[in-house]
Amino acid sequence: MNFSIKKITHAFDEEIQATIDGKTKPLGALGQLEDTAKRIARVQLSSSNNNNKSLSLNKPNLFIFAGDHGVAAEGVSIAPSEVTSQMVANFAKGGAAINVFCKQLGWQLSVVDAGILSPALSYSGVIDQRLGHITEPLNVSPAMSKEQVELGFQKATTLVNSTHESGCNIIAFGEMGIGNTTSASAIMSAVMNISAIESVGRGTGISDDVVKRKQQVIEQSLTLHQGNLTNAKDILACLGGFEIVQITAAMLAAAEKQMLVVVDGFICTAAAMLAIELNENVKDYMIFAHCSGEQGHQKMLDYLNVKPLLNLGLRLGEGTGAALALPLIQASAAFYNDMASFSQAQVTDVTDSKDSRAER
Repeated sequence: MNFSIKKITHAFDEEIQATIDGKTKPLGALGQLEDTAKRIARVQLSSSNNNNKSLSLNKPNLFIFAGDHGVAAEGVSIAPSEVTSQMVANFAKGGAAINVFCKQLGWQLSVVDAGILSPALSYSGVIDQRLGHITEPLNVSPAMSKEQVELGFQKATTLVNSTHESGCNIIAFGEMGIGNTTSASAIMSAVMNISAIESVGRGTGISDDVVKRKQQVIEQSLTLHQGNLTNAKDILACLGGFEIVQITAAMLAAAEKQMLVVVDGFICTAAAMLAIELNENVKDYMIFAHCSGEQGHQKMLDYLNVKPLLNLGLRLGEGTGAALALPLIQASAAFYNDMASFSQAQVTDVTDSKDSRAER
């Protein structure tokens, strides 16, 4: 399955920069909010659907994809796989951190069963996109078949297209799956060609012994699949999770619809890396929400040459970092749209002075 993602034009860059610089502030004084406004403006001014120059953030939607990992049985996590289903039930009942943040900040939250041990479909609102009940242990066999990867891409694309049709133009993804930091670390090692020692962190707070076991499992996986890690879909089949497959596809599908994609933490950034491998144009639509407390995440962000909006030491997952970034993204669009220019406010424009240009 391929995605036709429009490459963002830089034809409007001078106009965008002039709009930002013309606001009643010193040049660059709003820092990363200015960078975020530029990213939003590039996407939306490049869109054939945007008939005016203002920016819009419509019906923010956040989807949590949940999947269970066979590698969890290898002693790489503090929790058993049953916790995935229990947390999905918690999401469905509104009791998790992501529920609280979405309610507070204005996200429409949906929960997707991408393939967990105990189906959560009896809970109201959980979306059935199951690819199985658990992946195979990635250190002894491929995590899933190529057919499961393709099915996951199809299901995620249909879901995103439906969300876009509802009027949404900004979307985020969270994840839940015991063992998925092991999968994400393995993906990171495969994409960046680094060892497990460099990619493995403590996840939800594992001990030194479990860290070593996690590293061993990933090294086993990389050795086992060495000849089959040549492209993103094969990496997903060998090392991925049902939720990571669908997040990867959902990011690509959203960019195809010219939606903004808010990227959460370590696991979602692993999916973003694979999405970029599949179609580099998707990166232009991504806003990286935060740098998590997982030790490999900063390395991922450096590899992608991106700067996140927040660094709060979060390591919960669920999309919590993406959820918390929304007010900053909204502030970026708001100042671009509504802040007065020097001429409108009848304030002397000092930004053209020699000293101002030198400081910039």
